[in-house]
Amino acid sequence: MESRTVVVPTAPSMHALGRRLAALLRPGDLVLACGELGAGKTALTQGIGAGLDVEGAVISPTFVLSRVHRSRTGGPTLVHVDAYRLSDLAEVEDLDLEASLAESVTVVEWGEGKAEQLADDRLDIAIVRSSDPEDETRTVTLTGIGPRWAGVELEIDTTPEEIDE
Repeated sequence: MESRTVVVPTAPSMHALGRRLAALLRPGDLVLACGELGAGKTALTQGIGAGLDVEGAVISPTFVLSRVHRSRTGGPTLVHVDAYRLSDLAEVEDLDLEASLAESVTVVEWGEGKAEQLADDRLDIAIVRSSDPEDETRTVTLTGIGPRWAGVELEIDTTPEEIDE
């Protein structure tokens, strides 16, 4: 298991981190993003969508549960899922994500404990907010699980001038 921790100072930096992560992602990848409300899961996913150059605004799919964003350039489709209101794997399976998993990048917000069994390989992203409500800093831990992520460098340049774009 390869892990990397990144300190992200602002919401735009979270978006930039997502764009950088998109360069590592390929069809069939499952990404589970966890963190409390307001941690930055959707901002990260918006950055992934920008990096994959997908169609449509990437917004939280809380009430529709999932949104599909097709690539403008022939790359993988982004399937964005919000599992917050789902209670277990059975409800996640009802979304039939397996049908598109192989050719898409699937990002599941709130997927911890609910969506791990969708794929043997996945990228877990844990986002922790600062305890100071005035501080926008997030600590993001990226953990690659399974053979797909073996040897993948999760090194992301974390200098502020590189993350803030």
